[in-house]
Amino acid sequence: MKPALSEQSLIKILVIDDHELVLGGTVELLRKHYSDAEFITAVNAENALNQITESQPDLVVMDLSIPEHAGTTARPDTGIQLLRTLMKDYQNLNLVVQSAHVRTLVRIRPDIDSHKGGFTVADKSLTTKEMLTRADWALQGLTHTKDIKGIHSGLEVKPEWLRVLTLAFEEGLQDKTIAERICISERMVRHYWSKLQDALDVYPEEGRNIRIQTEMRAREKGLID
Repeated sequence: MKPALSEQSLIKILVIDDHELVLGGTVELLRKHYSDAEFITAVNAENALNQITESQPDLVVMDLSIPEHAGTTARPDTGIQLLRTLMKDYQNLNLVVQSAHVRTLVRIRPDIDSHKGGFTVADKSLTTKEMLTRADWALQGLTHTKDIKGIHSGLEVKPEWLRVLTLAFEEGLQDKTIAERICISERMVRHYWSKLQDALDVYPEEGRNIRIQTEMRAREKGLID
């Protein structure tokens, strides 16, 4: 099922990759999935920042190994720095990292944990269906980082995530009431759910209730009684 955002009359998707064939192939794949979307492309970090400033895309699909600007060599560090900038300056931007260098993302785990937009990872070895699923999840504002080796080597749950978990499953509160109780927006409550579910390795599955799966996994891990 596609996210609600893709059902709007027009969404904007920026694809960043310095390889022409890969860039064209990614755009074509996404165009078939999001037939009403407007597509923008960039081939280096400088170009990408300009496009984001001008176009304000709903979704960015990017490789990590990209040049800083025309005439420079593509490096994963450039993509990492671009991500840092995007997550700092565009906190609600939905991001998909499509790269063969996803393990380097472990360097910016705190930035990913704090990011309020969708953030998913699609290793270039994934199938077309899996890649499109990651794009859908990002547009829904979900986080998915299980492909980053070592990022969850030890379960770390921030206090605010645990507070939401406790209010939901020990006091039976819904998101609106949780938001009122701890004086945050409902959007922020949903953000906490996404980060918690990613840490617990719980993701949307057809026919399964993700909240129930989250509760079961949280109890397994001893986060709630």
